[in-house]
Amino acid sequence: MKDIQIDPRGPRFGAFFQLAFSIAALLVGANAGGVAIMAVLLLLFIPGAIVGPQATVQSWVFKKLVRPRLDPPKETESFRPPRFAQQMGLGFAILAVASGLASFDAGFYVFTGFVTFASFLNGVFDLCLGCEIYLLVKRTTTRTAG
Repeated sequence: MKDIQIDPRGPRFGAFFQLAFSIAALLVGANAGGVAIMAVLLLLFIPGAIVGPQATVQSWVFKKLVRPRLDPPKETESFRPPRFAQQMGLGFAILAVASGLASFDAGFYVFTGFVTFASFLNGVFDLCLGCEIYLLVKRTTTRTAG
């Protein structure tokens, strides 16, 4: 697959969507309402996890409403690390929904909390945990020529 380059501000903008949904789920609680909110977030993660963050609803909003008002990005980045982060988010959202459906309240709060924490770090501090994990794994599993 071609290494598509994306505006790094897009995934950061998207993290605020994820943060809003996960905080709402935590506030509503480990009941049908909180599980439903996390299920919506799970659906929002799917295109980003399969294709990349450029395919998400959040990205569409960023491209149509936010990016036209900004200067062009100083640099772009590969879609691969943010896609991996979306895959991790999807995994935690699945675990949160499954925990909620199984009435395992502690699991719901823990997994929703992971999504909240990672989204907060990305949105507020531009620190993408999933991206950093991707890069760490890539560095440790790639042989250098020579």
